[in-house]
Amino acid sequence: MSQPPTLLAAVDEEELQPQSLDEGPWVLRVVDLKQWRYCPRIVYFAYTHPTPRPTPFKVDEGARVHAHLMQRWRRRGLPRTLPPGQPEWEVPLWAPDLGLSGKVDVLIHRADGTAVPVDIKHARRAFPGWKIQLAAYAWLIEHLTGHAVAEGYLYLSRARRAERVRITARLRGQARRLVETIRTAVLQGVLPEGTSHRGRCVNCEFRRFCNDRF
Repeated sequence: MSQPPTLLAAVDEEELQPQSLDEGPWVLRVVDLKQWRYCPRIVYFAYTHPTPRPTPFKVDEGARVHAHLMQRWRRRGLPRTLPPGQPEWEVPLWAPDLGLSGKVDVLIHRADGTAVPVDIKHARRAFPGWKIQLAAYAWLIEHLTGHAVAEGYLYLSRARRAERVRITARLRGQARRLVETIRTAVLQGVLPEGTSHRGRCVNCEFRRFCNDRF
């Protein structure tokens, strides 16, 4: 089997991490968009008050499932619920001029020259924030390749199915506005409102910085 085209030939893994706010260029990660929708202050404090913190159990569990799926797909091929094409695994996306970076789980290169991003989620159903993540990946891919991305897929590991997501103009706009909102808040030092779901604050590692939750 021929090898799929490589989106980026060589990117230093360290470059995918956000740099210090005192060093440029500083870029967000696509995962920050999901975190911002969960609670904006998690993203804000992660950049303005960086501190070692434990990895939540759910994150560890998701990482184990992710690694298992990727290993199986590499051996047996992609599941039939995903579109046909040649997969490129864990593709780094780095665009400092957009102020954004990320790593897409799978990029499927189709015969017509287009590419389809696939994001693996350890869940039974999709959430709106994940679709915005896909739109951000699409934005990066389009910027780096010059080819339009019309769709992406969320693979829900607990349901063992793939959900197609159309990359609409509305979804693209949401992703771009969210990137701008986050960058403005962090760079200008404007503390955003915390989540309205107080239950999320109970075990949050940044709770001590908020001072207005409990």
